[in-house]
Amino acid sequence: MQLPIALVESLRGLPGFDEPAFIDIHQSGAQVTSVRINPHKISEVPFAVAHTPIPWSRYGYYLSQRPSFTFDPLFHAGCYYVQEASSMFLEQALQQTVDLTQPLTILDLCAAPGGKTTHLQSLISANSLLVSNEVIRGRAAVLKDNVIKWGAHNIAVTNNDPAGFSTLPGFFDVMVVDAPCSGSGLFRRDETAIEEWSPGNVALCSQRQQRILADVLPALKEDGVLIYSTCSYSRQEDEDILQWLLTLDMEGIELVTDPQWNITSVKTGNSFGYRFWPYRLKGEGFFMGAFRKKVLSERPEKYRQKTKPLSAKETGVLRSWIRVDGQAFVAFGGRIYAWPENLFEALDRLAGKMKVVYSGVLTGELIRDKLIPDHALALSKRLPAAIAATALSEEDAIRYLQRKDFVLENAQKGWQLATFGGHPLGWMNVLPNRINNYYPKELRILKEQAPEI
Repeated sequence: MQLPIALVESLRGLPGFDEPAFIDIHQSGAQVTSVRINPHKISEVPFAVAHTPIPWSRYGYYLSQRPSFTFDPLFHAGCYYVQEASSMFLEQALQQTVDLTQPLTILDLCAAPGGKTTHLQSLISANSLLVSNEVIRGRAAVLKDNVIKWGAHNIAVTNNDPAGFSTLPGFFDVMVVDAPCSGSGLFRRDETAIEEWSPGNVALCSQRQQRILADVLPALKEDGVLIYSTCSYSRQEDEDILQWLLTLDMEGIELVTDPQWNITSVKTGNSFGYRFWPYRLKGEGFFMGAFRKKVLSERPEKYRQKTKPLSAKETGVLRSWIRVDGQAFVAFGGRIYAWPENLFEALDRLAGKMKVVYSGVLTGELIRDKLIPDHALALSKRLPAAIAATALSEEDAIRYLQRKDFVLENAQKGWQLATFGGHPLGWMNVLPNRINNYYPKELRILKEQAPEI
């Protein structure tokens, strides 16, 4: 791997930078594989390979080798997320700045493909709302799929420019901005990113990061917390942005790190940053800083309800499909969503101001007083205990995920869950002479599994 000379030169003098070690780690070809489990679905790593905990995350683990995630049914069931280890430091920033036992409204602004969103959801209380935004429509669709897979009911996925959130003044307790950047911290994982790197691109990214932050900060409450991060090594996108935030009446927050983690702490004026050098720890290049907003936010508009919940009769049809306790059911375009009752006002405000592409749990579509269940319902944690289900072998589970034909002996007829290892994969309708597979076509496994040798 040939690193850009201009990059190496620009890093000289930065805290913790060791030029020979930096070059060696990038030329070594070393790869780090890490995952984070979904605590709402499993409690331990579901692999036979050796694994060790990531020290700054209670749910993160390093794997000694990379399994075939594509052909693991539990991956498709949302039991874990494959995520870069350094970025899991978000957990420390959140734990040390807010009371996670309290109801919080959190914005993950640049959220696709969903690593930080699913991590945040694992940490917050059930009474909290997480708004997960992605400005690029195609990436927002991927984000929505990963949110559905995770199975949570207190997330809304939005597709908006950061400036759009100014219509929700003082709405959020916490903002996480993992800003678009020049990507130098991920060169080991993606060598093609080297070709796109240049000093000019770093400067453009720094300007864009400032615009994004300036546009979205009006939506943060007074005393609210901003967590800013990049996967760039460049000072212009890291320490310089922290210094600039201080000019916006933001107050730096110092985080506590264990010396054994080998994270490089950086103090610049009254701001505090944390650098992850891959030759000092087991992870990729990463940078993070935390702030508290000290300036008074505008007062939000008086709340006027716009979304009408379903009638009691319509809700009654859903009782055999979803636990209706604590849920309000709303319809958008003929599709029924379940919203937690305690989050109704927040979600209604959001739906009235922003482009919401997914919220709560998409239950399904009502047709002639019958529900056609959605894939999201199958992976949610709102299913009643009595829902019909059939356990599949690993071979049949893979065929189900590929949307190929398979045979079930003595299977119960009708709508039911296809499960593997006790975890739902999706819906199927077992008929007398065939199985109708309702796994979404766009999610199916396209590859063929290599035969074992």
